[in-house]
Amino acid sequence: MKYTIQIVGVGGQGVLLASMVLGNAAMKSGYKVAMSEVHGMAQRGGSVLCTLRFGDDVISPLEAEGDANMIMGFEPVETCRYLSLGNKDTVVIMNLDPVYPSMVAAGMESYPEIDELIASARSQNQNVRTLEATSLAIEAGKAVAANAVMIGAVAGVKGFPLDMNVLRETLAENVPQKFLELNLKAFDLGFKQNQ
Repeated sequence: MKYTIQIVGVGGQGVLLASMVLGNAAMKSGYKVAMSEVHGMAQRGGSVLCTLRFGDDVISPLEAEGDANMIMGFEPVETCRYLSLGNKDTVVIMNLDPVYPSMVAAGMESYPEIDELIASARSQNQNVRTLEATSLAIEAGKAVAANAVMIGAVAGVKGFPLDMNVLRETLAENVPQKFLELNLKAFDLGFKQNQ
């Protein structure tokens, strides 16, 4: 068994924490794990891509384009940008809460309509699941827990090879104690959303 997750988003969204939690949970589950460094501008607002592979015989984090089992998209435009990393069977989890680039925030460019981005993604892949991770994180207590919502959503995917309890426990080990309750609540909301 080999399983590849492409985690995409922008700097400041918690892509690195998500990849660490998923990778550590895979190791706890007895799999070999390979993870690429976060590619792109990890500074706030820059495009970020991390490849995580785990399984019985994983040597390299590199994966042929189109072979991802899952795309975990923290930002709608970034999710659409990297859909080619998957195929028609790839599960795509797409956060619908945008992070506006500086040119959009300054009013010099416009951001695509969310409905158009969803339609574009679904025209390429019927396994696109959407959620509003930032809104769910705010419901849990703070917007910064959106990455915990996304990890919970991954745990809710039917047939995902890592146990939900292992993922939840690993998340708990990787967040500061003062934010533990917030992150676990966010995880649970993401899990329920994606059942």
